[in-house]
Order: sequence, then C-alpha cells, then structure tokens
Amino acid sequence: MKQMRSGEALAAIQSPFQRLRDLLGEEKPGAAPIDMTIGEPRHGMPTFATEIVARHAKEFEKYPPIGGIPDLRAAIADWLTRRNVLGGDAAIDADRHVLPLCGTREGLVSALVVAKARAGKNSPAVLMPNPFYQAYYAAAVAAECEPVLLPATRETHFLPDLDTLDPGILDRAAAFYLASPANPQGIAASATYLERLIDLARRHGFYVFLDECYSEIYRGEPPASGIAVAAQTGGFDNVLVFNSLSKRSNAPGMRSGFIAGDPAFLRDFLKFRNVACPQVPLPIQHASAALWRDEGHVVESRALYLAKFDLAETFLGNLPGFYLPDGGFFLWLNLSHLNGGEQAAKTIWKGCGVKMLPGAYLAQPDASGCNPAKEYARLALVDPLEVTREALDRLASAIL
Repeated sequence: MKQMRSGEALAAIQSPFQRLRDLLGEEKPGAAPIDMTIGEPRHGMPTFATEIVARHAKEFEKYPPIGGIPDLRAAIADWLTRRNVLGGDAAIDADRHVLPLCGTREGLVSALVVAKARAGKNSPAVLMPNPFYQAYYAAAVAAECEPVLLPATRETHFLPDLDTLDPGILDRAAAFYLASPANPQGIAASATYLERLIDLARRHGFYVFLDECYSEIYRGEPPASGIAVAAQTGGFDNVLVFNSLSKRSNAPGMRSGFIAGDPAFLRDFLKFRNVACPQVPLPIQHASAALWRDEGHVVESRALYLAKFDLAETFLGNLPGFYLPDGGFFLWLNLSHLNGGEQAAKTIWKGCGVKMLPGAYLAQPDASGCNPAKEYARLALVDPLEVTREALDRLASAIL
C-alpha cells in the first residue's frame, strides 16, 4: 500500500499515451503499423443510433436538462433491472437511482468532489488499485484527497486484498475506486468480493465507486454488478456504479454514460452537476435510450471479442503467464523475458510494427520504489478480426 501527498501526486499525473510517444520517439515501425494501445472499440456503432441522432439534430440547438430526459433515465433503469434481475424492494427508480453522464470518465472524476464533501473526513484518502485507470488518480488530486495505491498483482489475483487494508486508512477514506472487469488486467470481482467491499464502505463511511464500463464484454457468465450485490445487502447506500455506451455499444465518441445507486448521494451530485458539469446533448440522449434498450448489437459485438480471445490463445497461449481475461478486451502480458513492458514495447515496435502500452505507464511505484506493472504490457483487441490475427501472428514471432 502506498500513500502519496498532493504535491507528489500532482507531479505523477501523466498520460500513458504521451509517455509512449516519448518512448518511441522517431523510431520507425518494423512493418505496417498496427496500434493496439487505445481501448477504442472498432466494431461499429449500430446504424439505428446514428439515424436517431440525425432525426433529432434540431435539438442540438437546445440546452439539455442536466438530469437527462425521462426516456433515457427509464431506459437505463430498465436495463439495470434486466441485467441484474432486480425487482420488489430492490427495483431501480429512474428518478432516484440514475443520472446520465457525459461518459464514465467525467462522472468518475466529478463524483469524488461530492463524495469528499459528504464523507466529511479529516485528511481524506481515496483508495484505488495499482495499476489503475488514470482518471481515478487525477480525480483524487483534483479533489485534494490523498491517493492510496493498493497492489493488484498476480499475487492478489489482480484485485486489491481487502483483508490487509489498514483500518486507519479506511476510516479516512472518502471513496474506493474499483473497475470490474479490471483495466488493464481483465479480472472480474466476484459477488462475494463486492459484498465484502460494500460492507467495509458502510462500516467505515466511504463510497464505493464501481467502474463497470467493460461489464458487457465477457467470457462465460456476466460479471457480478455492484448494483445487484448492493440490492441483496440492504439497498444502494454507499454504492455508485458507473457505466457507458462506449464499450458496450461501440460508441466512445457519443460520450454517453450513467451513474446509478445511492439516492442521497445522487441528489447532492445532481445539484453539483447542475452548476459544474456538462450535459449530454439531446440527440445523443435519444439515441442512448434506444441503445440501452437493444441487446442484439451487444451480443453480436461480444461474439467478435470471443473470436479474438480464441485467436489470442492460439497465437500467444504458450507465453509464460498467459491468461485470458474474465472480461474487457485487453490482454495483460508478462514480458519479463524481454526485460519488461517498456523495453518490449520498443523492441516489438521496431521489430514488427505492433504498438502496445507498457504496463508501468498504468501504475505508480510502491513504497519500495518498485512499479508493480513494470513487467507487463497491455494489448487492446479492438481491431477487426483479420487485423487482430495479423497483429497476434507478428507478436507470436517476436515474443515466443
């Protein structure tokens, strides 16, 4: 576990993609380049969504309501209910439990301001796995909270070990960020794990911020959702789930997502958003409602990812430490035999033209100065099947 002071943390905020550009510099690729660094889905957004945007284009001339149109909130609430088999006392109320967001990143950052205020802690801390999605870290710095980095390595099954957390840190915590399936490792937290985390949040008075934006890309059974687990443990108090259409519907440019859960938190968050945060444009809201109501395109897209996972296992299955993720679309590859992810990224780019992201750029050094992700690199399986096949074939020749 590593605790960082605000000045140190601010200096540590860097874009992993800029760091990679600096690393590669003017190096030329060894073959026609294939960029597998960015988690930008490329299966194509359903055409019915673009048609809806076009039909409502005149509404770009209007300011949208910050709380979203009723049809969008209802579509999200219905999707959450279907996805998590909710009902009765656990039903999602579209007016109390859901707010639209301009994508998950905007909400993950802005929600921490409200979490800090509501938690009312002295020397507030924010807990997050290490490695992590960089927005969590930036949010902690922006909200003037202390980032506390929790090892999420192979030894901990790529999730923070909840049983080793310092009670003193938990007492100071305003929020705990967790992605499930995880970015970059692809591990999904079990319902038991989430129940344990939610119990800690309620006992120590912090908020669980569950980033579930990869929840609909999975192998086998759907990953457990914090909404379902919270409903089974007494309600949505202290639990906020974030999701979006970026990965689920191949629509990253729409910047359309939601936050759902604790109604008291959402009441305050709506007030804050009304003066400090962007609205989702009305044509995007109409299209988003239709996307949340349609599962056909999600099933088709998931099948493409499953085919690419099969290719990955075929080409890279003999790599020591190789595993397929529970969900998401990243491979988390141990490249220690190539002197770690950073050196491997340079070698592979120069050798075969495949661009991958060094794992060290998605983590921070621990208390001993060791970066827990330095041996790894992240590979995004977002390209069409034949491009992915070509990239994996090249990689297999370069790293096996």
